[in-house]
Amino acid sequence: MRVLDVLSLSTQAIARNKLRSFLTTLGIIIGVASVVAMVHLGQSATRSVTERIASIGSNLLFVMPGTSLRGPGAVRTSAENFDLSDVDAIRREVDGVEVAPALATTARVVVGNANDTIPVLGTSNEYLSVRNHPLDYGRAFESGELSSGASVCIIGKTLVDEMFLGQEPLGATIRVGRTACRVIGVLSEKGESMGQDRDKTILMPIKAVQRRLVGKLDVSVIYVSALVDGTTKRVQSQIESLLRQRRRVDSGGVDDFYVRDTQEIAEALESTTNTLTVLLGAIAAVSLLVGGIGIMNIMLVSVTERTREIGIRLAIGARARDVLNQFLVESIVLSTLGGIIGLLLGVGGTWLLTWKLDMPFVLSPLIMVVGFSFSVAIGVVFGFFPARKAARLNPIDALRHE
Repeated sequence: MRVLDVLSLSTQAIARNKLRSFLTTLGIIIGVASVVAMVHLGQSATRSVTERIASIGSNLLFVMPGTSLRGPGAVRTSAENFDLSDVDAIRREVDGVEVAPALATTARVVVGNANDTIPVLGTSNEYLSVRNHPLDYGRAFESGELSSGASVCIIGKTLVDEMFLGQEPLGATIRVGRTACRVIGVLSEKGESMGQDRDKTILMPIKAVQRRLVGKLDVSVIYVSALVDGTTKRVQSQIESLLRQRRRVDSGGVDDFYVRDTQEIAEALESTTNTLTVLLGAIAAVSLLVGGIGIMNIMLVSVTERTREIGIRLAIGARARDVLNQFLVESIVLSTLGGIIGLLLGVGGTWLLTWKLDMPFVLSPLIMVVGFSFSVAIGVVFGFFPARKAARLNPIDALRHE
């Protein structure tokens, strides 16, 4: 028999039992859709984590006082904060870096009749590039404002939208705590990152925050950006060596500070999401096997129902190979249809969930090809046994079947 003849006979047999054929393919549809959706969601989550960490700043190191949490049972202890001399030492002693000190606090901010508690960060102009948060309009701090701790500030987009209500913020005076502060710039919109609204913030010269809001000359964190890709390990090592000397940490002693590389954080999170993706994909793949068993079961029932038809075909000259091919093609057609529908549902479901969860939509042709190929393979493997059983029927016994 020609291929087209076999395909025609198979599709006619499938069409005669539309509901049963659909229920047969349902397992494959669910299996393929689950695998495609789970793997693509995992890839979207990985891309989302990578992009959010990249938005914090490229080649960025966090230098913070205290001991790091490492190993089971580790307890973080506090330590003396840094000061501006530590920041100057890093700028002077470590090559190829951009350094921004930071002192974070919160203050009651009043703009006209509006007021709210807003995070305030004392820092320098380097923060804008180190943390990848440039100005939208306005200007940065002048050197005289930084050195004197002038009462000027740069505000985020959320404050403009929620507190200025369409009014021009540049040149306006707002009250930050008990300090009157003149707005000189507005930060570009960044949205949420790591669970925080980066647009709901106020930047001030660090000396202004130290003297006017906090009353201490501390630096709570130092942001260091390696200007050359691939040099963060070297920079981290140099910073650790320098701070051990400055903070008089004995050789072999426990550091009272720690340096965190955002690239390490990104790699750890990416590894975790990749592992979860594999596990979810493996669990979803089990449903494909269940779908294959369903196809084999229904095909065996079909062979039993059509035993007399098979006997007639064999009696008038059909070869066993023709019968084998017909039932095998029926199984492959069912699994192929299920694979196509499953692909469409999986991609559509992934798009819907990533849109709802505000994640990037990642589409992998390789995953789609693998998922579809696996569904076809299921049809071949699980359809072969019923097809062989049909081909081995004795024509005389088959004709006697009622």
